[in-house]
Amino acid sequence: MLTLRMELPCWCLLLLSCLQSLSAHNDFFTSIGQMTDLLYTEKDLVTSLKDYIRAEENKLEQVKRWADKLDSLSATAVQDPEGFLGHPVNAFKLMKRLNTEWGDLESLVLSDTTDGFISNLTIQRQHFPTDEDQTGAAKALLRLQDTYRLDANTISTGDLPGVKHKSLMTVEDCYELGKIAYSDVDYYHTELWMAQALKQLDQGEESTLDKVTVLDYLSYAIYQQGEIARALEYTKRLLQLDPEHQRAKGNLKYFEFQLEKQKKAPENVAQKQKEQGKRETTEKKSKKKQVPERKKYEMLCRGEGNRMTPRRQSRLFCRYYDNNHNPSYVLSPVKQQDEWDRPYIVRFLDIISDKEIERVKKLAKPRLRRATISNPITGVLETAPYRISKSAWLTGYDDPMIDQINQRIEDLTGLEMDTAEELQVANYGVGGQYEPHFDFGRKDEPDAFKELGTGNRIATWLFYMSDVAAGGATVFPDVGAAVWPQKGTAVFWYNLFPSGEGDYSTRHAACPVLVGNKWVSNKWIHERGQEWRRPCSLSETE
Repeated sequence: MLTLRMELPCWCLLLLSCLQSLSAHNDFFTSIGQMTDLLYTEKDLVTSLKDYIRAEENKLEQVKRWADKLDSLSATAVQDPEGFLGHPVNAFKLMKRLNTEWGDLESLVLSDTTDGFISNLTIQRQHFPTDEDQTGAAKALLRLQDTYRLDANTISTGDLPGVKHKSLMTVEDCYELGKIAYSDVDYYHTELWMAQALKQLDQGEESTLDKVTVLDYLSYAIYQQGEIARALEYTKRLLQLDPEHQRAKGNLKYFEFQLEKQKKAPENVAQKQKEQGKRETTEKKSKKKQVPERKKYEMLCRGEGNRMTPRRQSRLFCRYYDNNHNPSYVLSPVKQQDEWDRPYIVRFLDIISDKEIERVKKLAKPRLRRATISNPITGVLETAPYRISKSAWLTGYDDPMIDQINQRIEDLTGLEMDTAEELQVANYGVGGQYEPHFDFGRKDEPDAFKELGTGNRIATWLFYMSDVAAGGATVFPDVGAAVWPQKGTAVFWYNLFPSGEGDYSTRHAACPVLVGNKWVSNKWIHERGQEWRRPCSLSETE
């Protein structure tokens, strides 16, 4: 990391701030597909930087070392951009480099009269990630850590399942994650990542950071979690390294005072607390065990959770399917398999070709925008931390192939597509996810799709347009179903019963992508036009 800093002229600062504002709403971290462009941008910057170094080699030896490191990294990355960025640590480090470290480099180079490299860098900066992107990528790593129960060392060493491009985290990377958690008053993750930074320093890793700084954060994070004795131990270690550290000296006295106070507390208070704890435990055991939705969701994402009984499993089949002799499929029926019984979820195999997938992705990529949700109170579309992806909408006007895909869905479901929503294409970002939600409008949302004038969402069709190395399942927490991405397949389910009542068992979620790049496209099919295709039932749940 560059340590030399130069003062920027005022006009340069103004220019840079203006350029940064141009990319303030890019949200790069929410789409791996769009982030691949950043690798080529970085590669171009490295090339320009090396030209500059050749002219100033003796004077800029520090810059040359920086370029060599990134040249090697970029050469590997651009050979398989999506695979490289499928590793969440690579994505986080890309955000960190482009948002923070290249700025430091720019300050250094501006001190020289040679402006070739600066011109290129300044132009490229308008396409750089922002602080929001770097923070978003960091929080994604923390989210993956929790969902998939990964320890900090596993992530730091890049030892994740299915990785093609292993990447190590430096002390500075671990410290950055800890600081971001600290700024969110998340002392649990602050402790984990400051402890990892300290571990790597203890192992002899070279770093511009010192142990005193890391120990300062670590001891305070531990204290905030109520572990005063451990906080005291780390404070003593800090003072051994820096005996004049004022904050640590004050903390030492305070921690010792609090521990002494605890020792003097009456024993009967401790006994009462112990008895109360026993009563609470007995009461909890007596109640029917209820697992919170969040826990069920994360368990399913890890491949755990409730399993279907063998008897129910035996009723799931695979078949060749032509939807009651539809003319398009009589001679070449499609492969269909049951994924779940209640709600009934089916998967169609080899239903979209690689050529179609690449065309859909090519059409969607320049149109991708941060996915939004409808605020249940205001009705306004807004971004949300529980939906990390970018999406685009495609119609037959964009390419006749979209009409062919829509017709295929109609032929296989028997449902009218004229009243369905446009084909939505989504690409998930670093740790991309969509937490549990319903596709249909509930009774407390009578105006959910009023503007469309096509009724509620009767069914969902979801194409998987990529394989995912790890994570990324579609899960249904209420019933324990998990459907894993498989390129070229599609899953289908009804959101409403024939009566028009919502099927609440279809509440589902997209699990965070641990390793890989997840592309999907979906078709939300509405009630209008289905009157004769799926007749109503008199029973609410039939």
